[in-house]
Amino acid sequence: MGRTEPQYDAIVVGVGGMGSAALYHLAKRGSKVLGLEQYSIAHHNGSSHGISRIIRLAYHEDPAYVPLLKRAYELWRELEQETKQDLLCITGSIDTARGDLQGYNGFKKSLQSAQEHNLEHEILTGDEVNARFPGYSLPSNFMAVYQPEGGILASELCIAAHIKAAQSHGAHFHAPEKVETWKVDDVTGVVTVFTDQRQYTARKLVLTAGSWMPDIMPELQSAVVVERQVIGWFSVKHPDPDCCTPSGKFPVFLLQDETDYWYGFPQFGHNGLKIGKFHRGNNIIAHPKDLDRTVSLDDEQMMRGAISKFFPVANHEMTKAAACMFTTTQDSHFIVDLHPKHKQVVVCSACSGHGYKFCSVMGEILADLALISKTQHDIDFIRFNDARPGQKDMMHSLQQEGALVKPPPTSFPSKL
Repeated sequence: MGRTEPQYDAIVVGVGGMGSAALYHLAKRGSKVLGLEQYSIAHHNGSSHGISRIIRLAYHEDPAYVPLLKRAYELWRELEQETKQDLLCITGSIDTARGDLQGYNGFKKSLQSAQEHNLEHEILTGDEVNARFPGYSLPSNFMAVYQPEGGILASELCIAAHIKAAQSHGAHFHAPEKVETWKVDDVTGVVTVFTDQRQYTARKLVLTAGSWMPDIMPELQSAVVVERQVIGWFSVKHPDPDCCTPSGKFPVFLLQDETDYWYGFPQFGHNGLKIGKFHRGNNIIAHPKDLDRTVSLDDEQMMRGAISKFFPVANHEMTKAAACMFTTTQDSHFIVDLHPKHKQVVVCSACSGHGYKFCSVMGEILADLALISKTQHDIDFIRFNDARPGQKDMMHSLQQEGALVKPPPTSFPSKL
């Protein structure tokens, strides 16, 4: 009796920012691919909602990301052309901190990144930023890197665009359908995925489940944490009605003061300047289902503190607020690699609160890894590595045990 062929070339689990891009690139290359999403398209239960995400080239996190970002820009523009949608809005970007800030200094790190990769940029004082961009009110002892290619991605529209384009290339997409577990056949190498409705087989599996990754790959629990993240939109009042719009008068920003790191946007898709704070203390949650989605008065006061100090033109009504999640590694870098034990499985997770802008290029990389087990992009610094903080125990567990959340069900029908 001949061996039954797998139903799919690849299955993508979790079709948010990263998963939708992987689905698209796999389908575009002619693969028979299935995307499984436990919620709906561009839902509000993960890390990609809230209308907008920043994209920027001067990258304080590590200059090694810049080549990936350059390719990401190209692919976002290609997606716009294919889908005939406006997804990327250029505003310029400001990376700013006190010039003499000791320890980690985001301004200096962004400047290093711009210089190392010969990016177009300007160095501005706080006063020069305020004069050029009237929505800003930086202290005079702040310094800033202005990079003209920074901008905004319409994050929810981007997910929908990737899925629609993937379907136009033949991809299958099922939602809502929750993945319960998966296994790899030790003899055939075929991957079986078990959902709350049925089971599927594939040659390759791509795991892009965001904050739910530890549910389907529990070894990650020792290497990542899930954080509650709050964002708010604040009404603007200024004689110039365009002072906080994406018209060239208000760049997206990353702002570091003595104790905190803030990020924000001009008015885009909703009335109000949008602001959030990176890695607010005491916000780690045990599981995504435990996320408190209510934005409290304390949350508002936290954001308003930065608004009143640095952007007083928006120190008015909070017109909208939302809570989402960051899934973060100890070194704040991504995890993107083949599974250490099961080379049929590609892992992309823990994008540490700065991953969305990379979705387009990560889709290309994940398709590379799934189809040919390698990529031309330099991702060595975000691969599994027991030298990375928090990964030694995880690597040992992955190599010894493999991954299976729970025994698969015994009576699911196998059907499309």
